Amino acid sequence: MDFSETTSSQPDIREFVAVVLAGFGNELSPLSSGAGGEPSPKALLPIANQPMLDFPLAWLEQSGIKDVILICPTAHRQAISHYIHSSSSTSLRIDVHPYEETEDLSVGTCAILRHFTHLIQQDFVILPCDFVPPPSLPLSSILNKFRTESISDGCMSTACWFAPRRSEQGTIPDEWGQYEFSTPIVYDPVTGTLLHVDTPDDVDRNGDEIELRMSLLTRYPRTRLSSNLQDSHVYVCRRSVLDALAQKPTFDSIREEFMPWLCKVQYQRAKRERYGSVLTPTTNTLNQNVALRHSTTGAPNDLFSLKHHASLGEKNVAYSAPPSPTSDEDNKGADASLRVGVVIHNDSSEYAARANTLHSLLELNRSFLTKAQWTLPTDPKDRALIDPKAQISSDSIVGESTRVEERTSIKRSVIGKHCMVGKMAKIVGCVLLDHCVIEEGAKLDNCILGKNTRVGNKAALSWCITQGGYEVEAGGSYKNEKLEISDWAAGGTSSEGNDGTSEDDEEEEEGAEESGESED
Repeated sequence: MDFSETTSSQPDIREFVAVVLAGFGNELSPLSSGAGGEPSPKALLPIANQPMLDFPLAWLEQSGIKDVILICPTAHRQAISHYIHSSSSTSLRIDVHPYEETEDLSVGTCAILRHFTHLIQQDFVILPCDFVPPPSLPLSSILNKFRTESISDGCMSTACWFAPRRSEQGTIPDEWGQYEFSTPIVYDPVTGTLLHVDTPDDVDRNGDEIELRMSLLTRYPRTRLSSNLQDSHVYVCRRSVLDALAQKPTFDSIREEFMPWLCKVQYQRAKRERYGSVLTPTTNTLNQNVALRHSTTGAPNDLFSLKHHASLGEKNVAYSAPPSPTSDEDNKGADASLRVGVVIHNDSSEYAARANTLHSLLELNRSFLTKAQWTLPTDPKDRALIDPKAQISSDSIVGESTRVEERTSIKRSVIGKHCMVGKMAKIVGCVLLDHCVIEEGAKLDNCILGKNTRVGNKAALSWCITQGGYEVEAGGSYKNEKLEISDWAAGGTSSEGNDGTSEDDEEEEEGAEESGESED
């Protein structure tokens, strides 16, 4: 892992524990499908020749968080644990905890959190193994918003949403699966409050409109609706949120069920009365609300409201002074707002994404191609494996111990480690995972090849994805396909020649011809 940007002056923060979720990654099939009896963990699939797990771990370390609970399927525990313990030294204390799950029967995020609640004894951060944050979005900025608001007004959670980069329509074939769709949300930009997240149930009831309660609009009259944002699945939460989750045993998804429900608690009176004591349990901890509201470094809520009205051109807006320290409102301890805060990353110049679809995995790899320092290996022994007559563009990455033969052309591609690219091969816009073999004269166009894939002489692949260990026969030609070992072993499309005739059929025809000749 590359943690070179981590500042050593960060304090040893123990107020948070990070919960990193690493699932099977069925949306990345067949790349995430095991081959040869060995699993292919989603968390270790590379982005620019670096396991995607490195990006959220580096993000955590840079924020100062030390304790990490990494939850993964039991089948992936050994591979992930081996990688963590064999990788570069890090200050993170990572505990890998498995859970029973199969590719056919997945376990929801809510069920996982309920199962591991006993391991989380303080405020916590949930984040997926596939989120690649941009440099302009440090995790500390999200943590600081949560710290301030959880103390000042009893904010329960802070989420992070981002504006995705849109691919040109039609550039990626439908056979690759669906894009990660954006979810309509309603939020208040002045206070940074997430108010509503559209759920699948909402769409089923009324897919053309968004239904909002008057209690929400009364409390937040100047909200903003956006249908162009995606959830990073990064949530900073108070420990008491897990107690509320325990009372919702039917919830399965954090994003689609629990977070939309938690948003409603902040403005629906019935939910506040029922769950308020669970979300804000009585403790002996002194509340800093009064001190923050009357400090000279903070502005009261009324002042924020006044500035907001002024920015809209409204005049004669009355502003009342903050209540005195002895007012009845302060004596109540300033009831917790139970808000859900939100951080919106909307910087189009920097790429933020989750590598949870084949489309985003390809785009994330391409986003790193502009970093010229990563183009070729720096070790002289590795550089010697690249023939001087090979043509490798400056917007390509070639991994360590990879051999590139003469008159090979590589453009806008990521080539993994320990690969072999034969003579006169042409590779454009592709991502090759480790240990791939591309034989002489093969042509690859906008493909993603799984680990240990072999492409035969003069084979041609366009917009194809291969499972690890797949073998493309010499002269094979495929377009817009997912090539899996099960099809290849069964004599499916992968064993067909260019004329669509299988090898078995050809053998039967040859046998029939020989039989006919003998009869004559």
